[in-house]
Amino acid sequence: MMWLLFFVAVGIALFAYRSATTTTIVIVRHAEKELVTIEDPPLAPTGERRAERLAQMFGTASGQGHIEGIYVTNARRSQQTAAPLAARLGIRPSVVAASASAQSIASQVLREHRGARALVVGHSNTVPEIVKALSGEDVPPIADDEYDNVYVVSVPTFGRANVLRLKY
Repeated sequence: MMWLLFFVAVGIALFAYRSATTTTIVIVRHAEKELVTIEDPPLAPTGERRAERLAQMFGTASGQGHIEGIYVTNARRSQQTAAPLAARLGIRPSVVAASASAQSIASQVLREHRGARALVVGHSNTVPEIVKALSGEDVPPIADDEYDNVYVVSVPTFGRANVLRLKY
């Protein structure tokens, strides 16, 4: 009987170990927008170039490390930032309300892309909140003229999340 319990415990431990995954979420602010007075401005030419750079960075459609999901807000600049990458990968971005809570966005991405990789395009006020919701770590506020941060958050099934900050 003791041996049976031992093998059951080993089987459960092996199952838990093999089901452990790491979800990787790339979080960026939308690219530079036109400085106009309309409510939902499009990207400026510099923002369009930055969106293309993002597509070059993460645009491998298959193989190790490819992006499998894209999340954008209902703001035009967020959708335009992700558009070149989405086109390259053949992915239709999921649209979330710009007013959605960081926790609800983080939960949705982790639920829908567990063990995979996803991109979230947010705003200067939401990117730090989303990083914190995913990792528990505070990141500095994003200045109005700052568009080049890339946060890569790795969320393991067991253990603590890690945050890597890059510039592009």
